[in-house]
Amino acid sequence: MNPENNKAEVRNLSFYYGDFRALNDINLRVADKEVTALIGPSGCGKSTLLRCFNRMHDLYPGSRYEGEIRLYPDDVNLLAADVDPIETRLRIGMVFQKPNPFPKSIFENVAYGLRVMGERRPAVLAEKVEKALRDAAIWDEVKDRLGNLATSLSGGQQQRVCIARALATEPEIVLFDEPTSALDPIATANIEELIMELRSKVTILIVTHNMQQAGRVSKYTAFMYLGELIEYGETEQIFTKPKKEQTENYITGRFG
Repeated sequence: MNPENNKAEVRNLSFYYGDFRALNDINLRVADKEVTALIGPSGCGKSTLLRCFNRMHDLYPGSRYEGEIRLYPDDVNLLAADVDPIETRLRIGMVFQKPNPFPKSIFENVAYGLRVMGERRPAVLAEKVEKALRDAAIWDEVKDRLGNLATSLSGGQQQRVCIARALATEPEIVLFDEPTSALDPIATANIEELIMELRSKVTILIVTHNMQQAGRVSKYTAFMYLGELIEYGETEQIFTKPKKEQTENYITGRFG
């Protein structure tokens, strides 16, 4: 059963792109309604692990999972063959590195997942789109131009619309894959503030190259290297008293 305060648990997870093993026997608990950061050098498996949670790898041939990712309180294995990846992506939203609004209106971007779920009632769609845009702290900026193309917005605004799109289906977990790496400092600060506001409502997993960002927004941090989870703990402990030498070397800038 669900150990107290865990939203998900990665158990003995390995992942393969064809013959290449990108993740090696990962074990990780994800705390409910907290922010967990994944840090490590490029190519260490952070984004690969993130994308296992919503089965994004299923979209590409030759990928293979071993192990489990259990989602609580249902205690369902997200990687099981009988679990629908599309349903999983509605329960586990994702925000990508670069803002990727669809070439549709702001309203239809946010309503997209709701329509996939079969929602057709205009009043319900309007209510849920407004709530998602409010939760993403962009309602006041776009409420008078919901019919405009989302691609007409600034980069920071586009990313917040993408966050609203991820929130609209009321997901249990939201995955952020370096969500501010393409944004300027002001937009970055806005997204970080938003993440800190969202953590009381939804469980968040964030991949970041920016260790200062991990320190600012996360309660827990996992350090990965060469497809392995080297160390996991409370962010303050990881950054001030790491237990593993590799962690300390990365955090102090000796490699990475």
